[in-house]
Amino acid sequence: MQAQSPQELLNQAELIHSSLVVKAAIERLSQEVTLALADTCPVVICVMSGGLVFAGQLLARLNFPLQVDYVHASRYQHNTVGKTLTWQASPKLDLTDRTVLLLDDILDEGITLFAIKEKCLALGAKAVLSAVLVEKLLDHSKPMAADFVGLEVPNRYVFGCGMDAYGWWRNLPAIYALK
Repeated sequence: MQAQSPQELLNQAELIHSSLVVKAAIERLSQEVTLALADTCPVVICVMSGGLVFAGQLLARLNFPLQVDYVHASRYQHNTVGKTLTWQASPKLDLTDRTVLLLDDILDEGITLFAIKEKCLALGAKAVLSAVLVEKLLDHSKPMAADFVGLEVPNRYVFGCGMDAYGWWRNLPAIYALK
């Protein structure tokens, strides 16, 4: 656990994307997703817990029929380094022959989102797309690319907008990086 208080973490953090930039990115994503999926009646799956803030904002802007579900799989467990993938909840809806849209806060290494995509395909989904609020810019390849990306962030530990720093600050409307 970090030695700093949550407020000290925020006070010492660097702003990466303001709340206005985040809102504009979510609005743009809503238009892109609508154009691509409005006629598919998709199952939209929120990746918990990080995807909750992003999903709540994006879903309110999607004006077409869809069903909502969630998964809970994580590699971080309130740490800043990912470890073994832990499944806490799988999709509950029948995905057979359905188009699925995964909503997550960040595409970092891509390991978790790739595993979730593979699980949805194994459960019978005919297509699995993904939308992430942010993609971390890394100097190596990832096992998958997101179909819809709101913003890019540097290869630093970022938090806010669903992403946490040691379990804190998912509720921030802007994106920050730890120093």
